[in-house]
Amino acid sequence: MSLIKPEHDSLRPEHQPRTHVLEATPATVHWGYFDAALPPALTIVSGDIVCAEAVTQHAGDAPELMMDAEIDRIYREVPKADRAPGVHIMTGPIYIQDSQPGDMLEVRYLQMKPRFMYGSNLAASWGHLFKEMGEKERVTIYRMDDFSQTATPVFAYDFPGKYEIPGTITPACDCCRAEITDGIRVPVRPHLGTAGVAPNAQGRVSTVPPGEHGGNIDNWRIGAGATMYYPVQVPGALFSIGDPHISQGDGEISGTAIEASLSVIMQIKVRKDFHFPSPLLETQEFFITHGFNEDLDLAMRQASINMLTLLTEHFGLSRDDAYSLMSVTVDFSVTQVVDGRQGVHAKIGRHLLKERHA
Repeated sequence: MSLIKPEHDSLRPEHQPRTHVLEATPATVHWGYFDAALPPALTIVSGDIVCAEAVTQHAGDAPELMMDAEIDRIYREVPKADRAPGVHIMTGPIYIQDSQPGDMLEVRYLQMKPRFMYGSNLAASWGHLFKEMGEKERVTIYRMDDFSQTATPVFAYDFPGKYEIPGTITPACDCCRAEITDGIRVPVRPHLGTAGVAPNAQGRVSTVPPGEHGGNIDNWRIGAGATMYYPVQVPGALFSIGDPHISQGDGEISGTAIEASLSVIMQIKVRKDFHFPSPLLETQEFFITHGFNEDLDLAMRQASINMLTLLTEHFGLSRDDAYSLMSVTVDFSVTQVVDGRQGVHAKIGRHLLKERHA
């Protein structure tokens, strides 16, 4: 149960949650953007459960391992010119009845299951050490072991030319595969790199930078068992998911994670009893605030202010006490440095706040 509890459940007493299936098809995805004018792919009531497909824009890095007929259809039927201004394949949007600007959208991520046993990491031109790595773009394909919940690199290749078009398909080529370091085992932690509500803006908003609406936060903790709170910006919220990963480190230093399609089960609720200025993450152990800015120092400052807001406005600490607590127990980390608008997250243990909220 969430520590941020509603004074009353937002579900109507007579409403029993329904389960919906939202498959990823050319008609239910939007590639590279959020848009408040998009018609919904699905309409639900607060409290409903959605089983949705999230498709990676990197399936073409190893199409024989990461694509099936349904994904191939998305790649073939969504025009390349319509994959803009961002890069991520987004499933949705989902319209949630009775959600209005000023509300919070509570998304409980219940399950995230890999669609295939393979994923791709691209050392991209937007990676943090692109120049230091000889300005070379390199793809590494990982295989997941379901029993051990680890991923192992199985082959790699230097991308021919420049990786510019989202959804580029590279045919299998054994002759161009490079040797990789043996014995590496990466913990698997499926999560969504990009998810959020439609921003209150005219026209398309790129999926690449994170912001108050959510977007490309790239926090690997946004996985099964976690709850995200997104500030609603337009009527119906218009929530979408995409950019699925099976593993990522804080920083996402090469430009991407292990990109892999996921099947996601989530429960979505409208919360009218509290507000928060930016995406707020709750896990079994932590509350996590975020800050975003092109300047990493300013992103750090924003994450700090958001944590201060959480502790004072939602847990009743004085500003002085909250500031002291932040310095002695809150951990600040770089979420990512490769999306133009950089990210910092701050986490505080739930156990420190439990008694104050009882």
